[in-house]
Amino acid sequence: MTAEFITRALLSGLIIAVIALIGRKAPAAAALVASLPLISILGMIWLWRDTGDNALLANHAEATFWYVLPSLPMFLLIPWMLRSGFSFWLTLGAGVVMTFLLYLATIGIAARFGVRL
Repeated sequence: MTAEFITRALLSGLIIAVIALIGRKAPAAAALVASLPLISILGMIWLWRDTGDNALLANHAEATFWYVLPSLPMFLLIPWMLRSGFSFWLTLGAGVVMTFLLYLATIGIAARFGVRL
């Protein structure tokens, strides 16, 4: 494992840890920070630094856009299920399964319009 990889992992993990700490006191503020595409931006920086390839980075950014869309309903399902009395783990699992199925649907629908994911 290289020092660069460890630095990347620590920085990415630090962002997640900070979001969790903020969430203890201010859930809405933590949600705002979590909604920022910080990890995506870091991923693009690392990819650019590693390759310098404009086409590869453009494909990555475009695919990220298409994969964000099917993940959004999870953020409505989870609060609904939790408020309806479902357990945390069941709720989280349902959100993950729904998102996975929506990813598959997105890949199929996008392909019909010439978008390769």
